[in-house]
Amino acid sequence: PLWAGNVLLPLRWILGWTYFSAFWRRLVLENKLVMDEPGYIGEKFNHFLPNAFLIQGPIEFFLLRPEWLWWKLLAFTIFEGLVGLALLLGWMTRGAGLAVAGLAGGILLGAGWLGTTCLDEWQIGLLGIGGGLAIFFAGGGSVSLDAVGYRRGIQPPTCLRWTNEPGFSTPRWIRKMVVPGAIALALLGLLTNQVFHGGVYGTLHNKSVKPMVEISSARVEDGTLTAQIYRVEGADVYGSFTIAARVVDAEGGTVVEWDAAALAAMDTEQFRNHYIAKVRPGKNSLVLPLGAKADVSFHSELLKSLPPGKYWLELEDISGVSWSEPLTLSRS
Repeated sequence: PLWAGNVLLPLRWILGWTYFSAFWRRLVLENKLVMDEPGYIGEKFNHFLPNAFLIQGPIEFFLLRPEWLWWKLLAFTIFEGLVGLALLLGWMTRGAGLAVAGLAGGILLGAGWLGTTCLDEWQIGLLGIGGGLAIFFAGGGSVSLDAVGYRRGIQPPTCLRWTNEPGFSTPRWIRKMVVPGAIALALLGLLTNQVFHGGVYGTLHNKSVKPMVEISSARVEDGTLTAQIYRVEGADVYGSFTIAARVVDAEGGTVVEWDAAALAAMDTEQFRNHYIAKVRPGKNSLVLPLGAKADVSFHSELLKSLPPGKYWLELEDISGVSWSEPLTLSRS
């Protein structure tokens, strides 16, 4: 019945503006699709990578191909704008609702682990899917272009008529999907809540609270220490500021150290970044954005005289957190 779509009118308009505004703020109010400039949304896309669920492969595929990523983000933004506008106008409303569920599903799987206070992206993604499915089930109601077209006999091709049926005669196959769809969404909510946050059983965790850096392939050769550094946790708006890098011996003593000033003075040639988000020297430290992965080279003549033994590379964040990795010494 039409009343179902009418009851969901506030939800339809809110969801419509949510997705249309993504297009509006990225391409009209500001241009957030300019590569290598602050605010480029490709870097935000990069933030999803470390702990995305099921879609890490596709995310990394585009991050390794920046030109392709730009086209993907442009197409995605335009599609969001069209879907949002369709919901606001009530045009092909059921189809737009299903599209919103798909867009929100991408947010859920990619960014559901992010959110420093209220599991923000997980809630946004899950509620977006639920809202999109509800509109798909209910239709546009009487306050929609679908209803105007239906009354005037303006119909799309038969294969697309389900997309703009406003609620006069909801197709039976859609009505039969309501309960299974609700059950599937509930199970998806429980699954992702557990995967991202341990919210169903076990220990609760939030990977957005404090930074975590993975160090690998650390080795010393001919006065140069090289290591791969990958920032995998922490708030996406927090750069993780490394104020010290040091080589530590088996007794815990520091044998070589680069302080904040030395890190800030590093040359860009000492970094081989893999993705859009880049490890880079900042004004007073080494900056590690969320999702950034780089092969970093530290130079010191003291490294040439290190005697055989066990060593570790240690990085210290400005917050006091530190991370370490065993070192491999190579002699020429």
